Amino acid sequence: MVDRDVTSAALGAAPFGSRLLGPANEGAMTRRVRLQLLLTVPLLLANLTGVAVAAVLIGVVLPGPTIFTRELVWLNFVATPIYVSAAMLAGFAGGTVWGIRTLRWATDPDRVPTEAEQAAATSVPRKLVVQQALLWFGGMAVLTPLYGLHDAVFVPKLMLGIGFSAIVVCANSYLIAEFALRLVTARVLTAGATRRRRGLGVFGRSLLVWMLGSGTPIALLMTIAVLALSGMDVSMERLAVCVLSLGGATLVFGLLLMMQTLSAAVAPIRGVRNAMRRVEDGDLEVAVTVYDGTELGELQSGFNHMVTGLRERERIRDLFGRHVGDEVAAAALARNPELGGEEVEAAALFIDIIGSTTMAATRPAPEIVATLNEFFGIVVDEVERHGGLVNKFEGDAALAIFGTPAPLPDFAGSALAASRAIRRRLSTATVELDAGIGIAAGRVVAGNVGAHSRYEFTVIGDAVNEAARLCELAKRDEGRVLAAAGAVQTAREKESDNWKLGESVLLRGRLRETRLARPRT
Repeated sequence: MVDRDVTSAALGAAPFGSRLLGPANEGAMTRRVRLQLLLTVPLLLANLTGVAVAAVLIGVVLPGPTIFTRELVWLNFVATPIYVSAAMLAGFAGGTVWGIRTLRWATDPDRVPTEAEQAAATSVPRKLVVQQALLWFGGMAVLTPLYGLHDAVFVPKLMLGIGFSAIVVCANSYLIAEFALRLVTARVLTAGATRRRRGLGVFGRSLLVWMLGSGTPIALLMTIAVLALSGMDVSMERLAVCVLSLGGATLVFGLLLMMQTLSAAVAPIRGVRNAMRRVEDGDLEVAVTVYDGTELGELQSGFNHMVTGLRERERIRDLFGRHVGDEVAAAALARNPELGGEEVEAAALFIDIIGSTTMAATRPAPEIVATLNEFFGIVVDEVERHGGLVNKFEGDAALAIFGTPAPLPDFAGSALAASRAIRRRLSTATVELDAGIGIAAGRVVAGNVGAHSRYEFTVIGDAVNEAARLCELAKRDEGRVLAAAGAVQTAREKESDNWKLGESVLLRGRLRETRLARPRT
């Protein structure tokens, strides 16, 4: 099901394109009453309007003898009102009441409709129109012969007047039912295996409006013209009344129907537009309610799929950045990554916990993990604050790189400053850990190492090895931080002044001695 809270947040108080349709999280009883009113009241008004239009057309507009005579009183004021009342009652009982019963599941927000309920729901607008047509053309079949028995000239007059009103009412009823049932359509489209459903598309709606607003009145005018040419006695005054009346109806009803159709088309587009603005602002939790079964519904559904893809991509990007570092992730996303590397000037910082073996043997695993996470939290925070990248976590140790893949103007100074900051925070932190830190700088090879199907960004070079050996030595040094003199000499004066040079030592595995440097404080 569509997440109603997310949808409401996305579209405010009108998730279905109109405030008349209520919020998405509306209660079952309120929704039932709203659905009943939206189906009953507009359809009742449409039929009453149709009856009034038919009466005006037959009694005033269409050419032929008047029906307002003493002989037709019982037809005008007895038979016709009885049929109209019976038809209204039948339409209410067989139409809206049947429709509400068919859609009873829709008032339960947690109910998932079955396939049979989905099929029945999508057929409601069509069946309502069929019922309306049967009632209207049934009236034509009943009333036309009764008036025709009095005078055969009344037959075309009643057929044209009732037929025109029937077309207007039936087509308008379809638009009304589609609007009132947007909530139901949304539930069906969400629950169904496919989002496509039978019904008028945007093109079909446009043709319907043309037929209703322009085609039918013009066709009626052309019919009157044909009758006049065929010999019917039509005065110039009556012909002028026909043209003015039907022309005015074309302008008024055409405008109203066009506004109704445009509203149905604009509402989904407006919802998608508002949601797109939320996405532009960085909100990837937004969603729109898919309540239109036409191409516009595919637009709504496509937007939701797009946001889902963006949300998944952002999650993967965030996870990728957490694993390899934001700089590496950004570089990989900016260009096509490939195996190989390049020589660059960089600084390496190696940090290793002292006494981790004893800690593993004397403390429970959850406590060890919590302690390591707090320790590495300090390391990552300071390395990133100084522009570096934590390239690897190796159990209880970590390797940080400064100067690649993102260049730094003072990579050596940044590494040295980060080491002092880490040491300072560890000495005052709540973690009961001590660590040795080694820093070295020089030319290294940085790039992707591994196989075509699985590789990682890494840094290889003498500076990395030297930093690791200095870290081993720093574990036994009182200050716990040792740097190669070359790194201090490479750093800018602002940072190098914080270090003092010391003795030279031959580190394990190396052929040349390394002169040590220690922080002054």
